[in-house]
Amino acid sequence: MKITSQHIADLNKIQDTTYKAELNLLESKLSKRGISLENVINKVADFQVAIPSWALGAGGTRFGRFSYGGEPATLEQKLDDIGLIHALTKSAGAVSLHIPWDIPQDYKAIKELAQSHDIIFDAVNSNTFQDQAGAKHSYKHGSLSSTIEASRAYAVEHNLEVIKIGEQLGSKSLTVWLADGSSFPGQRNFQAVLQQTENSLKQIYAGMPDDWKLFIEYKPYEPNFYSTVIQDWGTSFMLANACGDRAYTLVDLGHHLPNSNIEQIVATLMYKGKLGGFHFNDSKYGDDDLTVGSIKPYALFLIFNELVYGMENNPQNPYPAWMIDASHNVKDPLEDLIQSLEAIRIAYAQALLVDQAALKAAQFDNDVVLAQELLQDAYRTDVRAILKAARVQSGAVADPIAAYRSLAVRNGLINERGTGSKATGL
Repeated sequence: MKITSQHIADLNKIQDTTYKAELNLLESKLSKRGISLENVINKVADFQVAIPSWALGAGGTRFGRFSYGGEPATLEQKLDDIGLIHALTKSAGAVSLHIPWDIPQDYKAIKELAQSHDIIFDAVNSNTFQDQAGAKHSYKHGSLSSTIEASRAYAVEHNLEVIKIGEQLGSKSLTVWLADGSSFPGQRNFQAVLQQTENSLKQIYAGMPDDWKLFIEYKPYEPNFYSTVIQDWGTSFMLANACGDRAYTLVDLGHHLPNSNIEQIVATLMYKGKLGGFHFNDSKYGDDDLTVGSIKPYALFLIFNELVYGMENNPQNPYPAWMIDASHNVKDPLEDLIQSLEAIRIAYAQALLVDQAALKAAQFDNDVVLAQELLQDAYRTDVRAILKAARVQSGAVADPIAAYRSLAVRNGLINERGTGSKATGL
């Protein structure tokens, strides 16, 4: 199933166009602040988020997994699904592969397929958090941090192999997330496992091409519940510094203890030039991996306010890599991803409306009330008309969810693949 430019044109003819009147009102309001609406629309239109190859099927819980039918059973089908999302939104122009779940069989054909969908290959992701069929060594007691030298070497070699796969696709970065840790006091020596992890990461870093980046993720708990080797941004930051200039911290919004001030973490990392990228999701209790912006949209906006400030004022920090990392347990995965893309762009657009000069002046004048008013005025501005204009300008549909349902995409996928088709990976 493929959505053509003619589909897009036909849908935009019949979809609601009242957003154009809303744009006129916004332009009048923003011009008084010296903000160019056209500039905001262009920035939103350019903002692309990678879709991970594991996110196109139904997510799972410890108790069950409930398919939606028509799931992509191959990497080719996953790229086709991302192509559908990108055609509707023009904001999903990259894919992040997870290895070994999605190893290409024919690199040339996969690259050509991605190119036909206008999709590039973003960061590749290694997997040392589970033993694969036929594995020579086990990660039961850790991977990069294991006390068993053979397991550590096996995990390092896997990461180096992932890099080789990424090179053939045009990727330029590797994301490492470790499940390594302990579930009971005294189970592991904290200093020893941290040293083993640092040594292993240095080996991986040394094996990267000179134009690659290493993204080091962190998580306070799960699947281990007493300790995690890379438990917070500070540990990730320390390890990135130990590896070298091309190693960075990666922030997953679900990988924090409750009520962590993620926007402050973002600001600190950008100030130090060490924010490599983002995994977007939302949560109520822990690493829930819910639709982006579904629970804490104001927190997402505050994070983007720091990102916008950092991208303007911290040239020492590279442009971050953006990716969605969510689990679709009760929603159609493609609809869920479209909603997440919408939420991300909404927060970005709202942050672009913050009068940064006025905010900084209020902060330095200790005018707490004005600072709050400036932030909340931008947050309370309905920017959905901006997103619609950005999509139409890019050749997408004004309302992707309505278009997805109008075209009966899920039914089309079920007809093509069947009700029993199951996505690889999670």
